[in-house]
Amino acid sequence: MTETPPAILPRDTFQRRLLEWFDVHGRHDLPWQHERTPYRVWVSEIMLQQTQVATVIPYFERFMERFPDVRSLAAAEQDEVLHLWTGLGYYARGRNLHKAAQVVVEEHDGEFPVHSLDAMAALPGIGRSTAGAVIAQSTGRRAVILDGNVKRVLTRLHAVEGWPGRPTVERELWGLAEHYTPERRVVDFTQAMMDLGATLCRRGQPDCERCPFNDVCVARARGEQKRFPESKPKKAIPTRTTTMLLLQDEAGRVLLEQRPSSGLWGGLWSLPQFDSSLELRAWLDHHAPGASLEAPWEAFTHVFSHFRLEITPQPARVSRLDGVGEARRWFDPAEPDSIGLAAPVKGLLDALRPFTLSVQDAPHSSSSQEP
Repeated sequence: MTETPPAILPRDTFQRRLLEWFDVHGRHDLPWQHERTPYRVWVSEIMLQQTQVATVIPYFERFMERFPDVRSLAAAEQDEVLHLWTGLGYYARGRNLHKAAQVVVEEHDGEFPVHSLDAMAALPGIGRSTAGAVIAQSTGRRAVILDGNVKRVLTRLHAVEGWPGRPTVERELWGLAEHYTPERRVVDFTQAMMDLGATLCRRGQPDCERCPFNDVCVARARGEQKRFPESKPKKAIPTRTTTMLLLQDEAGRVLLEQRPSSGLWGGLWSLPQFDSSLELRAWLDHHAPGASLEAPWEAFTHVFSHFRLEITPQPARVSRLDGVGEARRWFDPAEPDSIGLAAPVKGLLDALRPFTLSVQDAPHSSSSQEP
């Protein structure tokens, strides 16, 4: 069994330093901090997984406007939930958010089980750290968190060797987090730990000069701040190719199909995808006889966490389509989005929308990463 590294400071000294820093420099006006209900904290915590605060804020505000409580979220169609999630990436989070809301309504009478860490962690998409954050932030009761920001802070302060995703290393970090977490001011302490990691102990450029622990940080003393935490062992990222069919009818509508509920872009609406031009032509011969192919658009690459997808858009026209089917629909690019769309698909549909170019509308390059 791996032993927890020795603490860099006595517990009360660590807490005092952190909270004094937080009182002056912490973030006190985030939307989910007013008011701190379990529902609002939970939605924010799920959105903040692998996503920065500045990106999350407008999504959170739109989400709260449409789904002000867990019952309204549970009663919604998944399409609408994923539509409001479009652009945040990691769409399994959105699907699990919807599932968890339904579980809370059906099994807990609409009340989050914040009395129990195990019950919270059992909800879809909620692990030990997120459950702790919801309990601590919404009730003020002592609960320990260990999100990515906290892992980075503790790893650097104690120069913890090894990738934090390894079970033995993670156990060391949980031991440290448990040791430092106080009985009082838990709301502020947990927020302070997250803020310290997000604003000073950043991944690429840590601001050690302003850190309240710069005199005791082991990584800084060694001049090795950027070595910690250690990165996940890298594997070669494969590249896959696909052709996306941009099939339009005489009215300019585009054919979309819904992805399976699990897997890549689960539950989102996408363009029909094919592994080869022969497969695409065979599909057209069967479902859309008489369709005319246009010149393919320039291929582009969409990057996921575990592979790169090279996409070739293939526009086509058809006067009729035999058997659209339940999992397909015609979509008018000129109308506002009302369904969950995979990010590259949304970009392609936007390119089909009629518009008048102005200085404000001028196109600009962008990139995204999302599974």
